[in-house]
Amino acid sequence: MLVVAEVENTDRDRPVDLRSDTVTTPTPGMRAAMARAEVGDDVYAEDPTCRALEERVADLLGTEAALFTVTGSLANLLGVRALVRPGAEVLCEARAHIARAELGAHAAVFGVTSRTWSHPRGLVDLAAVRELLVPDAGPYFVSTAAVSVENTHNFGGGSVQPLDSLRALRELTAASGVGVHLDGARLWHASAATGVAPGTYAACADLVSVALSKGLGAPVGSLLAGPAAAVADARVWRKRLGAGWRQAGVLAAAGMYALDHHLDRVPEDHANARALADRLADVAPGIVDPAGVQTNIVVLDLAAAGIRTGAAEVAERARAAGVLVSVLGPAALRLVTHLDVDEAGCRHAGEVLSTALK
Repeated sequence: MLVVAEVENTDRDRPVDLRSDTVTTPTPGMRAAMARAEVGDDVYAEDPTCRALEERVADLLGTEAALFTVTGSLANLLGVRALVRPGAEVLCEARAHIARAELGAHAAVFGVTSRTWSHPRGLVDLAAVRELLVPDAGPYFVSTAAVSVENTHNFGGGSVQPLDSLRALRELTAASGVGVHLDGARLWHASAATGVAPGTYAACADLVSVALSKGLGAPVGSLLAGPAAAVADARVWRKRLGAGWRQAGVLAAAGMYALDHHLDRVPEDHANARALADRLADVAPGIVDPAGVQTNIVVLDLAAAGIRTGAAEVAERARAAGVLVSVLGPAALRLVTHLDVDEAGCRHAGEVLSTALK
């Protein structure tokens, strides 16, 4: 008989880790679900738990099919590849995850080039996209094949893309024969913040990726969703890249559990992020606009608050006091709330950072 130890994730001996929402550990209930998962060989498409997860996510997003992948970066890589041939370009915001945090994989692996627009919150700028869009550049220049949008936008401070902007982008690209890729790693957060169904956002794109390990507490995994033919082709490329997996139902079960038990609690993380922003804005006016904290990410701008201490030094002071944060730049820090840090933990982090910023 399997016995799963009931270990609380809020152990006060641990640091309060706000570096990312990917640092969560599986809850006892999730571990139990993983242990009892029905499995098969997913390379042969015979893992029933993987199939169930893919069907469920496809249903949530209103797409024909979905593919379970080991990472969000892989889901994005496969999604962009499906829309952009080698030598063509994808347009995206300058700090988009596909441009800044995937190690140049789209260019290195599939020969995809990119151009970018800039927005302080990472949002779609229709005028900029319209100016950049060149669907048929002829034999001398690079043609635009797709536009990629990130919702929510990580380095934009967890900002939510306005639905009207996404629909207008879809209309613009459709008229030009250009595809849309939606990096929805934290699409669940956008939906929780606005009440817009994930499928409504997904309808604005040809292909969409969603993560189970960012905010939902699964230990690993993302999915690429879209038309059945495109997903079937992505399955082939997943294997070609060495990322086919066998009894992956153990991991898919964690994703199913996350959708069952952790999706509805996402607004708690948003409330904790807003409370952190309120606290730090009181201590250091200008460091963050609390009204702009829509989801679970808080980006601190030390320079805007007139703080001369570098971000790395502030982070080290916080670490010494048991609070971990990410350094985004010489004067920028990122805090990400998640299910492993409760309201009390976030209050403690606020107090520690208030001192570290002085």
